Amino acid sequence: MYTEVILDYYRHPPNKGKIENADAKFKDWNPLCGDEIEVYLKFNSKNIKEVKFEGAGCAISQAAVSMLAEYIQGKPITEIEKMTNDEVLGLLGIQVTPVRTKCALLGFNAIKKAIHWWEKGINPDLVTRPDTKLRIED
Repeated sequence: MYTEVILDYYRHPPNKGKIENADAKFKDWNPLCGDEIEVYLKFNSKNIKEVKFEGAGCAISQAAVSMLAEYIQGKPITEIEKMTNDEVLGLLGIQVTPVRTKCALLGFNAIKKAIHWWEKGINPDLVTRPDTKLRIED
């Protein structure tokens, strides 16, 4: 099911890590399978300057957020807000089963939520879901 590209992004994610003093962040998880992702965003005017993520989960969830982070870096926020689920799924280059779709879109949904709260001027530390199981320590 997994292509070598997906497995490579899963094993060696180029955007894994934390951004200190991120402009926006959001932690989310998939209660159906336990995948967890926290995204960190830095902005440069109206563009995404840097994207990082931390988390744990299946190859699809981790590879998808890593590929997406690479894809959106440097792009205007408005372009990211207009992206569709199908566009994000297309980055994977494989057919994703309905069961795996939620895994593949977990990072995208977290990125959209992080941007949403940033645009509202809400402190990123106040919007992370309190019910996530993942505790990322410094």
